[in-house]
Amino acid sequence: MTADTLLPALTAAARHAAHPATAAPCPCDAGDALLADRDDGTVVRHGDIVAKAHAPDTDPAALALRLSVAAGLPGVLLSPLTPASAGLLGRRVTLWPYGGPVDPDTPDAAPWEAAATLLARLHRAPAPDGLPPMRGPAKAARAIARLRAAGPHPAAVPVLRAWGALPGWARAEAPMPDVTTLCHGDLHLGQLVRHPAPDGPWLLIDVDDLGVGDPTWDLARPAAWYACGLLPTDEWLRFLTAYRAAGGPAVPADGDPWSALDVAARALTVQTAALAVAKSVAADRPLDEVQLAVVDACDRMSSAPPELTQGFAT
Repeated sequence: MTADTLLPALTAAARHAAHPATAAPCPCDAGDALLADRDDGTVVRHGDIVAKAHAPDTDPAALALRLSVAAGLPGVLLSPLTPASAGLLGRRVTLWPYGGPVDPDTPDAAPWEAAATLLARLHRAPAPDGLPPMRGPAKAARAIARLRAAGPHPAAVPVLRAWGALPGWARAEAPMPDVTTLCHGDLHLGQLVRHPAPDGPWLLIDVDDLGVGDPTWDLARPAAWYACGLLPTDEWLRFLTAYRAAGGPAVPADGDPWSALDVAARALTVQTAALAVAKSVAADRPLDEVQLAVVDACDRMSSAPPELTQGFAT
């Protein structure tokens, strides 16, 4: 199935959800917008409705459990419009209300406190029986597989060396240390929206990686950015302080957080670097400044002991 086939069908699904009693053509002035088109999902918007076609290998039963979690945690996760996914051209499709995203052009207004508080509330919520493992480590392993398939590149050497030094759970080769905590699995600022837009409360979105596991993974991306020198100290501390204030269980209530965060932060750094190098090879272009920073951090990991109090950038 190609995008030429999927996109019109997905857009039609969003339009039908917005106007279920109206035949085509669409009776409103709302335009259609492609919000995302990646291997792991295609997302379109029509007015206040968003339709998402999940990855082709999505397990319908696991997705149903994840949707039930979202529906059962209003105020933490954006609730789906329907309790189950539908089939469309071999893909599972879900419908959601539109939420206003974080504005990338105003980094000073990034909702770090909201993200941290929502994470803490998620981590403290009970997980339903049968919920599959959080998919963060599996995504990191796929990034490494993509790097290895991309072909030779000098930057791949320190990335793969750093990957090999991680414990098995961070490489999806062994059970996670925590297999009971409810986790998001892929937390970054793109996973927050305001609903209703534009001034409603912040909510977490994207349940594809939701599951039980080690909650340190959900803090790992901002921790890694901080450790790599890409996130200012004050923003990192805003995030960490808000998470602790909300009773988040991933780190100690006070003192040094790195004894808990070090492994997951290293894993997210390796994942980020692996994807950067793979994309660089595919596009035949050099790494940019940010991408070089995460590759350099991978190189430093080889000589830096774990659980550094200041992260692994120094």
